[in-house]
Amino acid sequence: MYRMRSWSVRNARWLKRAYGALETLLVWLSPVLRRVGYERLDKPFAAVEKMTKGVLLDSQNCGQCIVGFTGLSCPMNCPKKLRNGPCGGVRADGSCEVRPEMKCVWVLAWEGNKRFRENGYPIQTVQPAVDNRLVGKSAWLRAVRLRAGVDGSAMHEV
Repeated sequence: MYRMRSWSVRNARWLKRAYGALETLLVWLSPVLRRVGYERLDKPFAAVEKMTKGVLLDSQNCGQCIVGFTGLSCPMNCPKKLRNGPCGGVRADGSCEVRPEMKCVWVLAWEGNKRFRENGYPIQTVQPAVDNRLVGKSAWLRAVRLRAGVDGSAMHEV
């Protein structure tokens, strides 16, 4: 999985574009998704999401994906589960203080963020803490509901 995580960071620019296209398609389909029912679709979407993002991004399926801000490096791979930057224990070679055999996910995040080639750095956006009620839920459907303006009360918005 670590190799795929590194590959995703190296290919962050086009992967983010592909993800944006998928999200746009899902928003376009939101009237159909709403009629079928977001609650009914959550399990199948979460299963597909777990498989694809698990393989491509080594995603931990927190239900509130922020890899678009973190250079396609899932911050939930941090042993300390930090969502807003490294802990300060990053070693001089960029490895994790808890797992020295692993490169710090935030070092990877900065590398991936630079590859986005966007104005500014999305990584500098402060992210809310993980809402554990959303773990295992579909982050894709959550993003669609937010972009489509669907009432988020059932989503446990953070």
